[in-house]
Amino acid sequence: MSLILGAVALLHVFWGFGIWLPIRDEAALTRAVVGARGVTRMPGPIPCFLVALALGLVIAALWTQGWMISRIILWLAIVVFLGRGLLAYTKHWRKMTPEEPFATYDRRIYGPFCLMLAAGLALTIFGG
Repeated sequence: MSLILGAVALLHVFWGFGIWLPIRDEAALTRAVVGARGVTRMPGPIPCFLVALALGLVIAALWTQGWMISRIILWLAIVVFLGRGLLAYTKHWRKMTPEEPFATYDRRIYGPFCLMLAAGLALTIFGG
């Protein structure tokens, strides 16, 4: 779980520095990972770094599960990932994020990925 979350956090750090990976064209990357109608620019450094920081906190919580704050962080992460994963299949979200290829990726990759992360974090809590 730490490696997967770390890879996603690192990707957000790259984006925060304006390094467009895995698609070099900012507009194309935006259509693939943001998907909001008419958006052609990636989010700025602050939102990208905040996501990376949040993921870093989840990674730290995975390694210090005995602490109460770590348990709270992990439970919050489960709720966020579960919510984001389910959101991919709602009509309201579809209306907000209709751009392709994001809309397709969201249903086939991003939504299931978030649900998998929620399940993996839940297993770490219940599995010991």
